[in-house]
Amino acid sequence: MSEAKVEYEKRIKWFHRARFGMFAHWGLYSLLGRGEWVMLLERIRAGDYAKLADRFTPGRFDADEWAGLAVENGMKYMVLTTRHHDGFCLWDSQVSGFTAVKTAARRDFIAEYAKACRRAGIKVGFYYSLLDWRFPGYWNAKKNPDSARAMVRQAHDQVRELLTQYGRIDYLYYDGEWVPGIELPRHAEGKIVSREAAKFWQSRKLNRMARELQPDILINNRSALPEDVDTPEQEVTASPLGRAWESTMTLGDPTGWGYVRHNPNWKTAPQLLQNLINAASKEGNLILNVGPKPDGTIRREEKKLLRELGGWMKIHGESIYGCRHCELPDAMLGRWTRKGNVGYFHMFRYPGTEAVVPMVASRVRSAELMGTKANLGVRMEYNGRMILSGLPSRPPHPSVNTIKVRFAEPPRIIPYKKMDQPAWLEGSL
Repeated sequence: MSEAKVEYEKRIKWFHRARFGMFAHWGLYSLLGRGEWVMLLERIRAGDYAKLADRFTPGRFDADEWAGLAVENGMKYMVLTTRHHDGFCLWDSQVSGFTAVKTAARRDFIAEYAKACRRAGIKVGFYYSLLDWRFPGYWNAKKNPDSARAMVRQAHDQVRELLTQYGRIDYLYYDGEWVPGIELPRHAEGKIVSREAAKFWQSRKLNRMARELQPDILINNRSALPEDVDTPEQEVTASPLGRAWESTMTLGDPTGWGYVRHNPNWKTAPQLLQNLINAASKEGNLILNVGPKPDGTIRREEKKLLRELGGWMKIHGESIYGCRHCELPDAMLGRWTRKGNVGYFHMFRYPGTEAVVPMVASRVRSAELMGTKANLGVRMEYNGRMILSGLPSRPPHPSVNTIKVRFAEPPRIIPYKKMDQPAWLEGSL
């Protein structure tokens, strides 16, 4: 293994163990309650938008409460928007007057957040948008070259500030790498997603600086370079095994990451649990977003959803944290994860008193339904059919029930090339 690969495996280890994190989009846009893109989508003049800073005095912001909510519900890291596309900084940037410290709030929310994460024992992630809508050079770099250069310089200066003023930072989550008139980047598969965009942002120089300042930091693939982590949005889209990735997802409508006052389209706990398990089964993470209210509190609907997932994780967390892909078939019932010789069969559709998994090539030592003390009966039949019996007639958990199966070796599947032969009709495999 190359030295670079060894270093990558060392840096990425905590991320693979974590599997579950919390995102938070919060800023001036929260005051309007129509999402984080409100300035652009409603074409609000920069001067009028800046006046929101006079009203941004979130007296109920409590970073320890946010971090505590994450820990309570099994999340191992957090990512907070230090600055979104509107350019408003939640810290005391020395290269901008448009900050929470220099306006009505008079607080460095990033300092409070970073300290709270460390007190809670979770990893610290910073979201940073490269683009800034307030710069004419963003919209037309050819006509406004000085403005474009100033925006890029601001990005480099502010990333330097974020990575030098707040101690160890574990994860740098870029966004806003797309530029009008330049090929749109793609966020998946660990490829260089746009050479032109990377050149515009001077991304190689930027990320080299980030790694010099924070040698252990993880960087996502949204500076138009692949770096460490792929970040599909609102869907569980796996990267090739061995490549780190996380699905970033809202709890409500997919267009509302920041606070949306009236959001009737909340996802359900079973849906979110299935997304988490699907991600873990493909060696990826799920990071769920909350959009705190202008006063800094997280609404009860978001807390309720997270606590439903957290209740499940308290019982079943070992089937998610640090788990890897399992080659056993998912079949109709659900998904497998694996840790060493142990397989975890997550049943999305409860089968009743007996569950059947075909094509199992490995010897089984024991099986149990997690959350109960009862061992299950196990017998092997033709075609590698593993019959798990003794399940309760009604599902103990309303959303996902998990069977923990101990094998004599890492669980293996009978190859499909054998099972696709007509011999399986006779049960001779």
